[in-house]
Amino acid sequence: MKGLLQRVSHARVVVGAETLGSIGTGLLVLVGIEPHDTHASADKLLHKLLNYRVFSDAEGKMNLSLIDVAGGLLLVSQFTLAADTQSGLRPSFSKAAPPALGAQLFEYLVQKAKNSHEKVGVGQFGADMQVHLINDGPVTFLLET
Repeated sequence: MKGLLQRVSHARVVVGAETLGSIGTGLLVLVGIEPHDTHASADKLLHKLLNYRVFSDAEGKMNLSLIDVAGGLLLVSQFTLAADTQSGLRPSFSKAAPPALGAQLFEYLVQKAKNSHEKVGVGQFGADMQVHLINDGPVTFLLET
C-alpha cells in the first residue's frame, strides 16, 4: 500500500459540486492499493500516517506527528499511484488492485482512521474528484508498506 502524504494548511476533496471532506492543518494522503495489500498493510500505513514526524517543533525541526499537532487527516483513493511507468509513454495500471479489493481495503483504512483519530475526511472511492490543497512547505513523502 502506498500513501503519498502532503503536509497541508488546508485541503478539501470535491465530487461534482459537493465537498466530501475538508481539513485545516494536517495531512492530505493519496492512497494507492496493490493486489498484494492486506488489512495488515493498511494498519501499518495508518500507524505511519498518524505518527510520522513531519510537523515543525518550536525549533523548526520536523519532530511532531499528526497526533502531536491534533491535525486533520484527509484520505483520497488514488489508483494511479500503483501505475507501472517503467517503459513506454503510457502508464500501465496492471499493478493496481482490482476495484473490489481496492474499495474494501480503502474502506477498512478509513474506518480504522476514524476509530483512531478525531479529524478524518475522505474522498469517494472510484469517483472523479477534484482535490484542492495548500501544501505547507512544500512537504511531500511517499510511504510504502
